[in-house]
Amino acid sequence: MDSLDINSIDSLPGLLTMLAKSLVVMPEIALLIAASTILMVSLFSGRKSDLFTYILSLATLLGMVLLILPSINKPDVVLFGEMYVNDELAKLIKLLVCVTVAVIFIYARPYLLNRSNSRPEFYILGLFATLGMLVMASAQNFITIYLGLELLSLCLYALVAYLRDSNDAAEAAIKYFVLGAIASGMLLYGMSIMYGITGTLSLSEISIYLVNVNDLNIGLIFALTFIVVGVAFKFGAVPFHMWVPDVYQGAPTAVTLFIATAPKFAAFVMAIRLLSYGMQELVADWQQMLMILAVLSLILGNIIAIAQSHIKRMLAYSTISHIGFVLLGFLSGENFGYASALFYTVIYVLMAAGAFGVLLLLNKDDDTDVDNLSELKGLGQSHPRLAFIMLLIMFSMAGMPLTVGFYAKLYVLQSLVYNDFIWLAILAVIMSIIGAFYYLRVIKLMYFDDLLQNLGTQNSLLANTVISVNGLLIVGLFIYPNYLLNYCVNVFQ
Repeated sequence: MDSLDINSIDSLPGLLTMLAKSLVVMPEIALLIAASTILMVSLFSGRKSDLFTYILSLATLLGMVLLILPSINKPDVVLFGEMYVNDELAKLIKLLVCVTVAVIFIYARPYLLNRSNSRPEFYILGLFATLGMLVMASAQNFITIYLGLELLSLCLYALVAYLRDSNDAAEAAIKYFVLGAIASGMLLYGMSIMYGITGTLSLSEISIYLVNVNDLNIGLIFALTFIVVGVAFKFGAVPFHMWVPDVYQGAPTAVTLFIATAPKFAAFVMAIRLLSYGMQELVADWQQMLMILAVLSLILGNIIAIAQSHIKRMLAYSTISHIGFVLLGFLSGENFGYASALFYTVIYVLMAAGAFGVLLLLNKDDDTDVDNLSELKGLGQSHPRLAFIMLLIMFSMAGMPLTVGFYAKLYVLQSLVYNDFIWLAILAVIMSIIGAFYYLRVIKLMYFDDLLQNLGTQNSLLANTVISVNGLLIVGLFIYPNYLLNYCVNVFQ
């Protein structure tokens, strides 16, 4: 990596070099300034504040993408005493987060307008949550990881309680906040123990310490356990999944869409930074922990999802099972396994965005959310385009051929087989077959049951166009998966 020591620069050329390299932090700086400016604009723009905030938020995210793209395939840069790193993984995660949040805003806009709940806070909190995810993507130090994580978490807590008069939303927010605070405390406790043993907060220095230490003491394993607990909670892995179904069900569907998608990238990069880049020498220990989490997530997620009649709770347990697959990718402890986990995370976010996007574009006569699976009966007759998109998403989540979900599961299974985790690969296949039941049930309701009620749709050209592209990508990436997979592999070279 190309490292910059600010204290050693005492000449004009050195200062210019420092300023030039500091431009890599421009996405975070620009997003902070833009989000703060949009917040002020929303206070003084009267009735149009919601529209202005929406347009400015999309423009800001587009600007972030334009700032990040030129840095792709450029040398890695380490800044601020190794607290910040701008490598290929960070660039990819930032790009994916910004695009995902923009899609979330586009899907959420007609939903919020239809229910007279569209307020600037949704977009502003979303931007600050995005800032937290960008900080986590480049975090190379316990402090920056924790700062980014808390900024993201606090925004999500507020978003869950976005509907001020909803008892369900308030209850979900309190549960999320309390459990999230406990998990953050555990993560911080593990970091503090690791700091006490190694004497440093830098992940690179911790890695060097672990390489040179002769005997791994019990304190390191103790610290690692608490750190894995924090990571598992942010992923929503069993047994730290208690918040997932309740928050998914209680939060407004637009907020559920946010929680189900973009933060998964932040959780992935946090796990990679902590476990792979910082504690690779402890791989044998965290492998065993992740193995237990992955197996429990696969089994409980798929089996409990079968019994759900509430569609958001079903998708919540589906998420838990998918997280099990992501964790299986980590088990190999080598680059292809990490690449397969990253590829799976990208595809899962694409599928989750599409599934919740379809739910956002549908509405009942009383303008309430589409909650129960039975409400999807006959959707293929009343709204064939949205039903077909949901069909593709369900097939992809089940890992069926002709959809990209097939390759996502296949690459994770390959990484397990290459590293002799044969029994885990067999278990994952069995759980996938069981999981196919509740995905196919959705298709059965849409196409083989009589129409129960006429659902309305949102008349947003932009949102309907994006959801169509979302559906096409699920098939398109099955036909041409290599570009995305190769990029994921190159990130870890």
